Amino acid sequence: MKRIIIIIILFASISLANAQKILIPMDLAQTDHLKSYGLAYWILKQGQTVDWLLNYRAGSFMTDYNDLIASECRIRGIFFEKIDGASAAQIFAEVADENVNMDVVKLEKAPRIAVYVQPGIQPWDDAVRLALEYAEIEYDAIWDEEVELGKLDKYDWLHLHHEDFTGQYGKFWASFQNTPWYIEQVSLNESMAKRLGYKKVSEMKKSIVLKIKEYVANGGFLFAMCSAADSFDIALAAQNIDICESMFDGDPADPQANQKLDYTQTLAFENFKLIMNPGIYEFSDIDITPNNSHDPRIDYFTLFEFSAKYDPVPTMLTQSHTNIIQGFMGQTSAFRKEVIKKSIIVMAEREGTNEVRYIHGNLGRGTFTWYSGHDPEDYKHHVGEQPSEMKLFKTSPGYRLILNNVLFPAAKKKEQKT
Repeated sequence: MKRIIIIIILFASISLANAQKILIPMDLAQTDHLKSYGLAYWILKQGQTVDWLLNYRAGSFMTDYNDLIASECRIRGIFFEKIDGASAAQIFAEVADENVNMDVVKLEKAPRIAVYVQPGIQPWDDAVRLALEYAEIEYDAIWDEEVELGKLDKYDWLHLHHEDFTGQYGKFWASFQNTPWYIEQVSLNESMAKRLGYKKVSEMKKSIVLKIKEYVANGGFLFAMCSAADSFDIALAAQNIDICESMFDGDPADPQANQKLDYTQTLAFENFKLIMNPGIYEFSDIDITPNNSHDPRIDYFTLFEFSAKYDPVPTMLTQSHTNIIQGFMGQTSAFRKEVIKKSIIVMAEREGTNEVRYIHGNLGRGTFTWYSGHDPEDYKHHVGEQPSEMKLFKTSPGYRLILNNVLFPAAKKKEQKT
């Protein structure tokens, strides 16, 4: 019997040594961090699992070796290391050590991805679409009709970017009311509202946010940036209030709107106040209005460190090769700390200020993550400006935070240790 056990162990050791792996490091050795996420997604699409090594060499990926994956790495310009089974076992042992802040999460299935976006040409880009397309990650573009018809159930992950769910057309009226793109957007939204049976665009958008909220509660993963993050909660808080002035919906706003907001309906924010003046390019005091102190040379935010073994979710969402990231502005540049609900996990802030940049929360069986700013590699992105050239920013830590969220739904759920 003893001889049989020794033979089994010997064969297991030989098998382990022969079980070659591909390690995709995500530290400074990596030549293209963004395409590495796309490769992980591609491997999942092939039906093969990927191990996400949290905090090991800045959140590296590891999977079983085959020549096709190695070839794909070379084609995409991704740095990888071919290692034997013994080396892989040593890495797993290091990650599992209770004395280090590391863990492994198994990615099992490529998430089905949707991006909520208005049809046609828009005078601004979407950092998430830029990242998805550069990383070669598949997604569907959907809008109000698909949401209204209940098609969100087809998707694991939904992204909202520079959206206005309040029905005020981004509050661009004062500066752009006579421009062709603004006129076209108003017409497109009004036509869609009429088509779906609503008298006002604001009424349609309130219905849309309720359906997206239900999608999250039923297990969906929601990710929002820029104005979508605060306008979403504003629309939820104002479900039974007219907050749009006459130039937006044909009748005046309720002068008591701020006193009637229902913060129990919101996801992330509470006790905020609306900015009702239609001439001011700001929805509420959730956003911290940029001032002269917002100098790109000194505007940085810091990622919080979480316990990989006890708090795997925020750990996944903050994987990066640096914990200090260049700030960037948008219609919503930062979330004011005082209006963030106590149940929300703050994942990044500008140290020494009340500016929060990155937050996460749960609703029912699903989750939501808000990331402030418009484009991580364009400090002040203006209307009509050309989109970022992604090949110039292939190691961007700011864009890595976006792609952490894209892979997050692929993770096998682990039992929390607390």
